[in-house]
Amino acid sequence: MSTTIGIVVFPDVQLLDVAGPLDVLNGVDGIAVRLIGRTVESVKPDGLANITLTPDETLVEACPDVLLVPGGDGIRYLLEDDVALDDLARIGAAARFVTSVCTGSLVLGAAGLLRGYRASTHWRYLELLRLAGATPSDDRVVRDRNRITSGGVTAGIDFGLALVAELQGPDAAKERQLMMQYDPQPPFAAGNPRGAPFHIVEELSTRTQANYERRAALLRARNLIDDLP
Repeated sequence: MSTTIGIVVFPDVQLLDVAGPLDVLNGVDGIAVRLIGRTVESVKPDGLANITLTPDETLVEACPDVLLVPGGDGIRYLLEDDVALDDLARIGAAARFVTSVCTGSLVLGAAGLLRGYRASTHWRYLELLRLAGATPSDDRVVRDRNRITSGGVTAGIDFGLALVAELQGPDAAKERQLMMQYDPQPPFAAGNPRGAPFHIVEELSTRTQANYERRAALLRARNLIDDLP
């Protein structure tokens, strides 16, 4: 019997947040991946006009064993959609695992699925998890009971391997990693704010401040915790 992974897709989703774990999971026996949308109409990932993702089923229909919410600029559509958040809360309550890549954890938080859990997200938005009652962690992949969340964008590959290890065992994950030749050797030590040059961290933080504030406002509007930071 296969394990069904339901990946939520939406307009302006970050493509690698979907493609990273999808490429890991899609090559493993006993795992079936389905795309879930607000509707079954195709959506375009963020900034990629010539690529579309077509959901297999809607949030209303979906009942996956593992719920996976990716991130991207388009999370604003979900953060503003009470019906979609209610659907995600229902799916998450029945799922074996509730998971996310990048800022998808903010959506899980807005759906009330991270209250009291440790969780990760893109480094720039990590503190916003507190607005959902979660405890932020800057670990690349965070497992807290049946919640598995990961950091920004490329961490989706690490997340996918961690999930395979959870579902099929470490050897299955190692085999998939070797098949993908996933052996990252980045040209710069700038993939984390702890190691990136200070001026680059500051410049990027400034450019993303407006987006940070918009997302904070949407999470605050959900009234997810009693004492808001």
